[in-house]
Amino acid sequence: MIKRKALLAAGMTTALAAALVGCTNNNGGSGGGGGSGASKSNCTNDIKVKDVPVVTYWGWLPDTAETVDNFNESNDDVQVCWSNAGQGGDEYTKLSTSLESKSGAPDIVQIEYDWLNSFLIQGGLVDMTEHGIEEYKDNFTEGAWRDVSSGEGVYAVPVDLGPVGMWYRADIFEENGIAIPTTWDEYAAAAEQLNTATGGAVKIGNFAPNGAGQHYAFLDQAGAVPFEFDNGNPTEITINHNDDATKTVYEYWLDLVDRGLVGTDQAWTPEFSTALASGKYATAVYPVWYNAHIPDFEDPEAGAVWRAAPIPQWDTANPVQVNWGGSTLAVTTQASDAALATKVAAELYNTEERQKLGVEKGGLFLAMPEMIESDYFKDLEYEFFGGQKFNGEFFAQAAIDYEGVMFSPFSQYYYDESQRLLSEAIEGNMTAAEAADELQKSLETYATEQGFTLN
Repeated sequence: MIKRKALLAAGMTTALAAALVGCTNNNGGSGGGGGSGASKSNCTNDIKVKDVPVVTYWGWLPDTAETVDNFNESNDDVQVCWSNAGQGGDEYTKLSTSLESKSGAPDIVQIEYDWLNSFLIQGGLVDMTEHGIEEYKDNFTEGAWRDVSSGEGVYAVPVDLGPVGMWYRADIFEENGIAIPTTWDEYAAAAEQLNTATGGAVKIGNFAPNGAGQHYAFLDQAGAVPFEFDNGNPTEITINHNDDATKTVYEYWLDLVDRGLVGTDQAWTPEFSTALASGKYATAVYPVWYNAHIPDFEDPEAGAVWRAAPIPQWDTANPVQVNWGGSTLAVTTQASDAALATKVAAELYNTEERQKLGVEKGGLFLAMPEMIESDYFKDLEYEFFGGQKFNGEFFAQAAIDYEGVMFSPFSQYYYDESQRLLSEAIEGNMTAAEAADELQKSLETYATEQGFTLN
């Protein structure tokens, strides 16, 4: 039997795991399924219609307040009670505690794609195929639908995506005669050219030891399949993290590191943002949602001109589009009415008005072809980026072409080990191939200890 508590604890950060041991749940209210659900009396929003079923929802997106209000104003047979339980890990801590104690979880919860399997192995999410979710399948991109599916089940509704492109300093490229790279070979050549032209003052980009989301997208693009997991057979897993594709990616980036052509700053730190703002780096291979971060860099270099381009490819004749980030709406096993919660999750963004709220208020790249392929979305101009219409230029097609990926059922353990071993390789203590081999061994040992059978 899978040791669900141990798996979950190792699937979260150390601090989060400690919180699971020490936290008590204070949420009250009525519920169903596995126990008492989140309180229906502690809503951030106002309930517009009285005496109808109320569905509780934890989410953190910037548009949520307005989107929920619009949903409630538009529906007289169900209402949504929304509250913000924290973003990402903060919410996951509370959700995990609620699932373990069988009390306090909401009906619907926002979860990022790469964390769904971590909650599946805890038995915390409802299989929506039992509640009619298939009728909504065509509302979402094929890749996003795959990302919320496991085996024959569907465990969340896609909300948004993060198709990956390349944000670049157009002024630095122009000043140094750098052509926009379309392949990874061209990217490496541009790195050499830029290094020579600037005397090493400007690097083409950064390979962050803690950039697991980015690294996973790189692996996917190269054809690697690190994990195969099917919730229909939850005690079995295939781990393949030292294949040729994985080693090719690691060797490529660590070669650039060794030659001093890319940096190794930790991602999501003030130092990294400062480096991008000051012109230390000329590119950031990041998702579409990074457009909201770039204008907020502190003390940007005078005259900095940012633009977006497609992600470089290994083979332009066979391009592969990848995704990094985005979130979903899952129904928990404590939902008082799982069928109703499934319907609400599927329809929260199903009107043009609410989709536009998601785009304009939330900055979302919705996982819905109806919006992605609309003239409205493709023609959006981004003033900070010189009025560039990058959705229509390439991000929209990248999202449509994204085929989906399989994530680990113990995400945080994987991310922590990946960071540890890549850090060792960056420091020169092991080769790229050795890092991949060691990661494979670590993941296999961990999975076996937790009760998985390796395929």
